[in-house]
Amino acid sequence: MAGIPGAAHAYIACAVLGAAACTLPALAAGSATPWGAVALLAGLYAFCESPARCRLTAGSAGRVTGRPADGRPGRAADGTPPVPAGCYFPVLLAAALLLPPAAAALAAVPGALLAPTGDRPPARPRRVWRAARLALAVWAAARTAALLGGPAAVGPSPDLPYALLPAAAAVLVFCAVLTLLDGGILATAERVPPRDAWRGLLGRSLAVHAAHGLVGLMTALLWRSPYGWPAALFALLPMYVTCWAHTQYHRERAAHQATIRALVQAVDLKDTYTRGHSERVGRASVMIGCELGMDEDRLEVLRFAGTLHDVGKIGVPTRVLRKDGPLTREERRIIELHPEYGHEMVRGIGFLGEARAAILHHHERLDGKGYPYGLQGAEIPELARVVAVADAFDAMTSTRSYSRARPVPTALAELARCAGTQFDPAMVDALTRALARHGWQTAVTSDEPLPPPAPAAPPAPGPAREGPPESGAAGDGVGSGPARGPSRRGGR
Repeated sequence: MAGIPGAAHAYIACAVLGAAACTLPALAAGSATPWGAVALLAGLYAFCESPARCRLTAGSAGRVTGRPADGRPGRAADGTPPVPAGCYFPVLLAAALLLPPAAAALAAVPGALLAPTGDRPPARPRRVWRAARLALAVWAAARTAALLGGPAAVGPSPDLPYALLPAAAAVLVFCAVLTLLDGGILATAERVPPRDAWRGLLGRSLAVHAAHGLVGLMTALLWRSPYGWPAALFALLPMYVTCWAHTQYHRERAAHQATIRALVQAVDLKDTYTRGHSERVGRASVMIGCELGMDEDRLEVLRFAGTLHDVGKIGVPTRVLRKDGPLTREERRIIELHPEYGHEMVRGIGFLGEARAAILHHHERLDGKGYPYGLQGAEIPELARVVAVADAFDAMTSTRSYSRARPVPTALAELARCAGTQFDPAMVDALTRALARHGWQTAVTSDEPLPPPAPAAPPAPGPAREGPPESGAAGDGVGSGPARGPSRRGGR
């Protein structure tokens, strides 16, 4: 259990001791435990865990259960929503309604110990913790249901609608116990401040388990019906198939994420001066989209667009990307092709959707002086106008080997100055509001550090380097600033 804080060791040990105390009565001599039902429910739970739990499943406690990091407001670091609990809960609730509390808790242990834990170590304490927390939660739910007459209410002559009461109480207690335990492990294993460790856990748990609780009640009713346990399987089968499809969907999304990461890494290796820029533009683009009220699916596409906006630089000669001096006219023409290169590279990737048009048009300007097609105003796709603002903002606020970072207020003032001619004013306003609410972090996620800052180069006559004039908005591409006056080296 190396790598887990000592407080978390002690917390997990206490949970294990509590779970053992709850399950031992079922193993005592003369307990009259219905072993056939326990074995069948334990097997069903273990079977249901197989599609429901995977390395994408949102756990509840970092190193112990795989809690996702918060990459932007309201979402995980990779932009994906947490995977809800799988179809295991109806089996556990059915056990809580059908079995004595100790036997019901015991039914949760084998599946929790055998279920996959993902790639993050250490696997053994994560399995032990999961088994302990579920055993405690199921025991508490079964105890609550027994006090309210739940087993009798779902008997051969079911008492409906009264059976809904012990089932609802069992669900509530199950969620409350999980909330209590998960908040504690967050505070000990992840060192989350106590005032934040339990925040929102109960609401999220109830939202998932309330609907699944009805399936658990139906399973228990069918189990006690004249048709017996085979009929109960018919209630679980649709839930299992739904959970399997949901898991496949998230695995497909993980493959999409891997594709995006590979392309971004290729750009970073090609142009090391802008390492981390693509990810930051994706983050800023989503912040703008959130302020504009875009739905979750469109925000995902927008994040793809921001992250991949410069993927076409893979097709630009390295000597041009890394050139220290001003670009010649021919070199400018070459580098101005990178939006078209990028569009060609991703045009066959169906899940990118609108992102492909944003990649192609993120260097267009409202006044029609952009490239590659000189679109004006509303002719420019909305996502491209978002990415253009995010791109310019990060270029101005990032330190690179050839330019110093500008303060955020200065960058926002420059964006506002160019709003209406170069940038969409609505997008600039949205970014300003988002930054006022959430702030801005410029740290890159790459393992390699940013290059050390260097003094800004003095203004030089001749062909313009990509980027704006001395007072123009720094953009991440050729001609992104106002087309007047001498230019200094802006963002690539």
